[in-house]
Amino acid sequence: MIRVVIADDHPVVRAGLRQIVTGQPDMQVAGESADGDGVLAVLAGTPADVLLLDLAMPGAPFPGLLKHVLSRYPGVRVLVMSMHPEDQFAGRALREGAAGYLTKERTPQDLVEAIRKVTRGGTYVSPALAEQLAASLDTRRPAVAHEALSDREYEVLRLIGAGRTVGEIAAQLHLSPKTVSTYRTRILQKLSLRTSAELMRYALQHQLTT
Repeated sequence: MIRVVIADDHPVVRAGLRQIVTGQPDMQVAGESADGDGVLAVLAGTPADVLLLDLAMPGAPFPGLLKHVLSRYPGVRVLVMSMHPEDQFAGRALREGAAGYLTKERTPQDLVEAIRKVTRGGTYVSPALAEQLAASLDTRRPAVAHEALSDREYEVLRLIGAGRTVGEIAAQLHLSPKTVSTYRTRILQKLSLRTSAELMRYALQHQLTT
């Protein structure tokens, strides 16, 4: 029996995922969470095989949460689910150790196939994403500037793009405002930009905001 933990902050989405999972003879819902902090609490007390992890939940920021889950629960396969396009987030999630990436526009059959595939040790990506990942291996293809950012820098960029102030970002990421400002300076340098307004425009142009 495949034990699945569902992590999504929308009750309707969790209900839909629960119905899909429990409708399979070889699967069961082992637990649910509505935020990043709750994911860790559920996994601490519930044996699980697959974690369906929403990319944009309240609580612990996604990159750090994914790393924490994978380091503490190496036996759990993480299948990331998101409303965001594959070409914006999937590559980074997979590089960080996720076993698969599924946009929420995919069918219930796709979800079931993805769960079974990652449980068997495979990696689930859509055919379109597989082509994109293959193309990214071509060293002649110019790299996207934000791919050079660290996970924390990337998260700060996304929040700046969403219009958050330095103080708001510091509170959400549990950092000091000075540290956030340092990350902002590094991002500006790496992206060859000058102002927060330009950072915001960059994030919007590349669809990096949640």
